[in-house]
Amino acid sequence: MSVTFDKLEALLKQNGTLTNEEVEKMIAEHGALTHDEALTLEADRHKLHRTSGQQITMDEYLAASKILDTADEGSEEYKKAEEIVNKYESGG
Repeated sequence: MSVTFDKLEALLKQNGTLTNEEVEKMIAEHGALTHDEALTLEADRHKLHRTSGQQITMDEYLAASKILDTADEGSEEYKKAEEIVNKYESGG
């Protein structure tokens, strides 16, 4: 496996999550992932997400959606709300 893949897997295990921005940054710093590495990493991300036991409720989703409409893009509040919305929309 590549250095990029190894670092991303370590980051995923350490944090329990991995954002697309973290993946893009790591790829920019250490090089691209192979197709198989990208598939493995994505599968590991989804497996960790599914087994985390953290379900997003409709109320949490709606509240987060409102924050996305009002908060400054890029703010910490916006990022947290965006994470909630993305988890809910992906089946979490």
